Amino acid sequence: MTLHIETPALLFSATSLILLAYTNRFLTIATIVRSLKKTYDEKENKSILIEIKNLNLRLTLIRYMQLFGVLSLFLSVFAMLLLFFDFQVGGLYFFGFSLLSLLVSLALSFWEISISVKALQVHLSDLTS
Repeated sequence: MTLHIETPALLFSATSLILLAYTNRFLTIATIVRSLKKTYDEKENKSILIEIKNLNLRLTLIRYMQLFGVLSLFLSVFAMLLLFFDFQVGGLYFFGFSLLSLLVSLALSFWEISISVKALQVHLSDLTS
């Protein structure tokens, strides 16, 4: 199988947009955690503490999503470098690892979104009663 140098470059725009979305999610959740922490300090409420722990898990997942997204981009660039120097086999393997890393990042993203949806369903459950 022959891999051209342009193929790994296809991941650049997708990975960049994904990392931007992950960063926006991280910043939004961090703001919510700070607000909830302030509220918890004023009025110690167990439900607020549970919500903070849930958000902390989501922040951890987002950190790993970002890590694997950046790793995907790094491996893609390295694959391009190997292909530039005509190391086809190495470039092919590194591009494969890049795709695998992107897949892990997306799987973690799916997990984080499912946690988010469950938390919203619990939060809104009193409205459906």
